[in-house]
Amino acid sequence: MFTNAILLGLLFTYLQRFVIMRRLQVSILYRLDIFKSQSLGYKTSVYALSGQVRSLYSYAMNFNDKVIFVTGGSSGIGAAIAVKFAAHGAKVAIVGRNETKLKNVSVECERSGSKPLIIIADVARDGDADKAISATITHFGKIDVLVNNAGITGYSSIVTNDTMVLFDRIMSVNLRAAVYITHLTVPYLIETKGNIINVSSIASTCALSKGHYAYCTSKAALDHFSRCIALELAPKGVRVNTVNPGPVKTDFVENMRTLNAYSDDVWEKLKTIMPLKRIGNSEEIADLVIFVASDNAGSVTGSSFFSDNGSLVRGAFE
Repeated sequence: MFTNAILLGLLFTYLQRFVIMRRLQVSILYRLDIFKSQSLGYKTSVYALSGQVRSLYSYAMNFNDKVIFVTGGSSGIGAAIAVKFAAHGAKVAIVGRNETKLKNVSVECERSGSKPLIIIADVARDGDADKAISATITHFGKIDVLVNNAGITGYSSIVTNDTMVLFDRIMSVNLRAAVYITHLTVPYLIETKGNIINVSSIASTCALSKGHYAYCTSKAALDHFSRCIALELAPKGVRVNTVNPGPVKTDFVENMRTLNAYSDDVWEKLKTIMPLKRIGNSEEIADLVIFVASDNAGSVTGSSFFSDNGSLVRGAFE
């Protein structure tokens, strides 16, 4: 059983639309003397609305002719995001440092009939970021959705002599690169009334394990950066949100080496301490990103979406 709460702002709901539509339908049908039974009228209205809702939902999740720019797209969550957008009809620009892995992701995207643009770049370098955005605009002509997914981590104890070297490197990729690429992309997103999704982490809200203060700090900063620019860009029609995964078995997590190696035994242990007794996967994170980027989330900005199998419910984990 899953338990969550949804906090609503002001909105015009399908329930209100249902009442309006039903009154209109009943009025017309009575005038035409098509039916005499109110119960039949209820059924007719409900079924008609159900079909309309399904149609609207399907349309809102369609990314045909939308251009998606994904950093850190060569593996793990970033690769899953690129493939998922391609499956929903999007044109995808995939940015990463590993050409071989990028080509593999491209093959997966092409199975959906989408030919992605692969860009070999280190987003922590301003020059590479400039070229990546320029290449995307030259190739596709616009950008509708920016997904800042690139990130790194590493052991960074505050007491070791190399702490500032590691801190600067992690902040450069996880925060500064996202800020700079957002800066470059915003003019195009304003034109398309697009949106930004920053892939953060549950580490933004809690200390994960000893020796990862730099990573946790970078993700906390990314969350707050997202909220700040969400406020700034809202009047221009651009939404900004974060998606915050918990433990997901990817190359990224394998590289953390918190316990020398993330062996199968360690993953099994993690499952036992998760309230839902499972570990997340890249595809379900990609599904969440798709929703947040879609018109179904058109009223959502400045929010963080957690997919963590209940990690935060139980608190920080070692």
